[in-house]
Amino acid sequence: MIDIHCHILPGLDDGPETTEASVNLARTAYEEGIHTIVATPHHNMQLTENEPHTIVEALSALRVELEKHHIPLELIAGQEVRIHDRFMEDLEEKRILPIHEESNYIYVELPKDHVPSFTSKLLYDVQIAGYKPVLVHPERNKELLESPDELYKLVKYGVYTQLTAASLCGENGKRIEKFSKQMVEANLAHFIASGANKHSTTFFLSEAYKVVAQAFGEDMRRQFMVNAEKIVAGEEVSKDMPERIKQKKLLGIFPR
Repeated sequence: MIDIHCHILPGLDDGPETTEASVNLARTAYEEGIHTIVATPHHNMQLTENEPHTIVEALSALRVELEKHHIPLELIAGQEVRIHDRFMEDLEEKRILPIHEESNYIYVELPKDHVPSFTSKLLYDVQIAGYKPVLVHPERNKELLESPDELYKLVKYGVYTQLTAASLCGENGKRIEKFSKQMVEANLAHFIASGANKHSTTFFLSEAYKVVAQAFGEDMRRQFMVNAEKIVAGEEVSKDMPERIKQKKLLGIFPR
């Protein structure tokens, strides 16, 4: 398996505090069947400014440690960028690191409780500049959870999305689990990843794929796995036509 979103680099924001802890997290990943990880430190989260060169240096150092411990886990550089009003300037100044450096997929993170008013315009501008924005863990955003049509519009106009494996497994609450499955059913999700960090003891990736296979069939599970292969290779990821999430009526009206 490929995990396209993981905070495994030591000493960088949500990554383990020590190299030894990072090695242990890598060992856990390998034992769970993961052979490739995209390391994604945060960027532009208040005081967190993980520049590309910092990420690449930390990744190279961890690769050496994994070799010493005979853990055959491939590491790829990435970056989880919090959406902000200087996003395009950072992109032009090469402060934002696409996955695998040479690809054009970029991870974009929203605040937990809302969707900034400039989000749609910014993600459009990112695409015009030749990049492909991947919205990470949108199922955990309060505004999208309450107004799924906003997510539909973003996906309709070219944005990719990545679900957190634990969300599909119910580890983030029943409501988020339901929304995650609705996203899969409505073709509003394109990738599944762990988002594992220094607090993680398991990746839930294998379990999430089993959930998808049981609920939506083996072909859907395979599609998510192929998409992970394509994104790390910088190849075009195919997308099915998105649909609006159907909200059930309650007493003759739609619930808010």
